[in-house]
Amino acid sequence: MKKNVLITGGAGFVGSHLTDTLLQQGHHVRIFDNLNPQVHPNGAPSYLAPEADLMVGDVRDVDSLGKAVVGVDVIYHLASAVGVGQSMYEISNYMGANTQGTANLLQVLLDGGCSIEKLIVASSMSIYGEGKYLCSSCGEVAPQPRLLPQLAAKQWEMNCPQCGSILAPVATDESKPLQCTSIYALSKKDQEEMCLLFGRTYNVPVVALRFFNIYGARQALSNPYTGVAAIFASRLLNGRSPLIFEDGRQMRDFISVHDIVQACVLAMRSSGADGRAVNIGSGVPISIQEVAAALSSALDQHAYASITGKYRAGDIRHCFADITAARQLLNYQPKIRFAEGMKELAYWLRSQQPQDHSETAVAQLLQYGLTA
Repeated sequence: MKKNVLITGGAGFVGSHLTDTLLQQGHHVRIFDNLNPQVHPNGAPSYLAPEADLMVGDVRDVDSLGKAVVGVDVIYHLASAVGVGQSMYEISNYMGANTQGTANLLQVLLDGGCSIEKLIVASSMSIYGEGKYLCSSCGEVAPQPRLLPQLAAKQWEMNCPQCGSILAPVATDESKPLQCTSIYALSKKDQEEMCLLFGRTYNVPVVALRFFNIYGARQALSNPYTGVAAIFASRLLNGRSPLIFEDGRQMRDFISVHDIVQACVLAMRSSGADGRAVNIGSGVPISIQEVAAALSSALDQHAYASITGKYRAGDIRHCFADITAARQLLNYQPKIRFAEGMKELAYWLRSQQPQDHSETAVAQLLQYGLTA
């Protein structure tokens, strides 16, 4: 059955790919986006599907939001200020866009009678803080974030809070306690919890998808606060070595934007995950150093990554997804292997001419004492 779909943040990386897929399936798509110059320096991007209705507006503007939700069946709430480091010194901006912006969306839905069929909100793996770990003596543990003295001493790995042994990272499932280590993470936690609470209270089906590290074509390469793969790519395309914090062995879960879109569509079609928060990742851990090497190889570059040995406030050591729930509740199965996804990304990257602002971003973090 064809739906009228609203995608907040729909002009962005994930939103534009989702728009394309939904249009191909015969749905009507309305995009609501503020076209933030940090993400869209040239205004509306050329890749936006002309068949979609674009409404330029900000989630902090209740009147604009009220117009955007009229007549829609399904809402994908993807609009968000993104970036761990930047969130630590643009606190009011991030909380305003993410927390208050989500509150505004829910308010206009309530004032309009809550007539939508489903709300799907983009949550984030960042809300976990550190992932889950295993101690050879004490079993499975969820340690507290690393303290600054440990980071200053370059003791990167996590220690068991009970016996002090170095811990081994294991896949993180949805039961892991949430430990926000950045303002960005806190605002994403707010988005998730507000939407799920709203759904329970007003009997609206809501699904929160906890996205892990997304990569693919259309990432904002000139935005130094976007995903790490895009930041590395921007450096490489400008003939510079990727800058890696800590020792480069920290592990994440990298997921193709195509698999993210798959999960979004499944969440709309299925009721299996209604009222739940669900991990969406690849389920395969990969180190940051391996990501830099894979991108360098895919782009035929020979610039070795620069291991800085520095740390950033808010960074975690290891976190990768247990996607059992997504498989069971949504019938989700990742289809794009990392090596395949890197080749596709490299093909797109060769047509881009990004500006590299990563050193400026690092300087801003240093100014606020957020890196050393």
